[in-house]
Amino acid sequence: MLIGELSRRTEVSERLLRYYERVELIRSERRANGYRDYAEETVETVRQIRALLAAGLPTRIIRRVLPCTADGTTLRPCPGVLDQLRAQLNDLDRRAASLAAARELLRRTIAVAEERSG
Repeated sequence: MLIGELSRRTEVSERLLRYYERVELIRSERRANGYRDYAEETVETVRQIRALLAAGLPTRIIRRVLPCTADGTTLRPCPGVLDQLRAQLNDLDRRAASLAAARELLRRTIAVAEERSG
């Protein structure tokens, strides 16, 4: 499929798809006219990339995880990646705790301001 169709089906911009290819997260073949031609499985790969990016993983780790998909849809860590995944999870946990504390402080501040104005 051409890059435009991959973009439409994954809701990822063509520019970002080109970036994923440049950092070796996805691959394409080149047609005689130079257009990129992506395999059908690339749709699921792009969805996996988006999910892993949303989880906070950097592309350098994603590049190491993607080749270890069991059936093209189930991700499992490659040897040597598990420690990096644990470190990323710890970082996400710290960030989530920090956000929760900030949210609670904001709620208390609003509550105090509403009590004073009411």
